[in-house]
Amino acid sequence: MKIYLMQHGEAKPKQVDPERALSVQGQQDVQKIADFINQSEMRVNRIIHSGKLRAQQTAEIISAKITTATTEISSCINPNDDVIDFLEEIDNTEEELLVVGHLPFLSKLVTALVTGSDNDLLRYQPASIVCLERDDQECWLINWMLRPELLAG
Repeated sequence: MKIYLMQHGEAKPKQVDPERALSVQGQQDVQKIADFINQSEMRVNRIIHSGKLRAQQTAEIISAKITTATTEISSCINPNDDVIDFLEEIDNTEEELLVVGHLPFLSKLVTALVTGSDNDLLRYQPASIVCLERDDQECWLINWMLRPELLAG
């Protein structure tokens, strides 16, 4: 089983847009990742986002390329939420998930899954995506990480 953990694209500053919609750069970066997803033929059953506008817009751009996935909102993946509740959801599914969320939550989730600790394991940037894969011993391993600036276009 694989899960994909993606930080939303760059958002407008709160002073400019209190709802923090994606900036033009954020939209472009997410589109690069969406194009990569489309070309890679990733299999995802569910796209889950926090419901915050920047995460919702990111999920919408991605879901346009993964038309077989359902999209839903989770109330337990906000920036400062405890990862424990969401770990339970991951443990109770065999579906391939793509989670669009925020920092520090995503970084804490990756670290908890891979190491079981709360020390940061990797450094996200807006629109970055991490693929984790569960092995035969039920351990999570980092399969790959991709940042938009690594993609052409």
